[in-house]
Amino acid sequence: METIFHTERISELEPKLRKFVVEELIPLEKDHLIRPFKQTEKILEAKRATVKELGLWGLHLSKEEGGLGLTLCEFGQLSEIMSLAPYYGQYTFNCQAPDIGNYELISRFASDSIKDKFLHPLLEGKIRSCFSMTEPEYPGSNPTRLGTTAVREGDDYVINGHKWFTSSADGAAFAVVMAVTNPDAAPHERASMIIVPTDTPGFNLVRNIPIFGETGEGWASHAEIVYTNCRVPVTNLIGTEGMGFRLAQERLGPGRIHHCMRWIGIAEKALDLLCKRAVSREMEEGVMLGQKQFIQGFIAESRVEIDAARLLVLNTADSIDKRGAKATRDQISGIKFYVANMFLKVLDRAIQVHGGMGLTDETMLANLYQHERGARIWDGADEVHKQSIAIHILKKYGLDLKKKK
Repeated sequence: METIFHTERISELEPKLRKFVVEELIPLEKDHLIRPFKQTEKILEAKRATVKELGLWGLHLSKEEGGLGLTLCEFGQLSEIMSLAPYYGQYTFNCQAPDIGNYELISRFASDSIKDKFLHPLLEGKIRSCFSMTEPEYPGSNPTRLGTTAVREGDDYVINGHKWFTSSADGAAFAVVMAVTNPDAAPHERASMIIVPTDTPGFNLVRNIPIFGETGEGWASHAEIVYTNCRVPVTNLIGTEGMGFRLAQERLGPGRIHHCMRWIGIAEKALDLLCKRAVSREMEEGVMLGQKQFIQGFIAESRVEIDAARLLVLNTADSIDKRGAKATRDQISGIKFYVANMFLKVLDRAIQVHGGMGLTDETMLANLYQHERGARIWDGADEVHKQSIAIHILKKYGLDLKKKK
């Protein structure tokens, strides 16, 4: 769908990318739930090679990193198209979370030696990474509270701690770990981010955590990790000591944008399935489901809500491109909870229109809901984002809720 943010580059790239997604990826979906993960991985490696041949690799990267130098706003429009194949699109184009956030983090703040060893293989799609911040003992919405420590001993950090929801750890080559290095500093200056290769002694992947009863594999996994005297060189530090909170904000801001772009694509997918069901399901002789006014309301509301969310996200992406993530933080919080709720609402309507079949694996809808209900929780729960926006608004009216009396 063309918007005011459509550019010449998008006009050139969009048809090529859409053709690939429709012809090469969507046909794989029919066997997704019965095909072994390793087989899927092998199939997608071949698809990745085709993406490179088509000149569509590295859409999110700068020209210096071998990409096309697209703006975040431009990339967002293409990311939505990738998500029309929700199981495969982002991975096939090497734009999947958490790798895409780790790219940006390492590219902007890490040393040249870290880039050579970890970033370049990541950009080429030779390895995957994971992000290890959330802990079961502390609230994930407050990254100033962490129990994991990284104590310096000579030229090494010795890391001890307990993490979970370390996304995509299964099969990843390294983790970006957030740990306390400066316990006596101010709360926002205590933690640092350190790269830990997953083959380091003391890196213990305890399990892939089941989500709604399903245990994901590979890039679709969420692992519990225990770090036990895990020793890595001090040179694996990203940025400087005590910079962890700032890096988390720098990483999670654009990361939330990437989630929202993906959710819009999946919402389009759900609406497409809803409409196909509405025109193919006969309720009584000669009367199709789509002729029922209630269903027509579902369709109209979904169409408008998706379009509104798209414009909101692209406007926020454009603002990040022009003003930076910090200056756009309220907009980022706004799209995070708005798009997550829109997307889950459309997905729920599609399930409802499919009736009992919508709860089964006859369609991808139930599986998508199983995977994506976390949209309102990860990268900051809805309630946290709403509170943050309200605090900033009320401050303009003279009520500073963060100021102690």
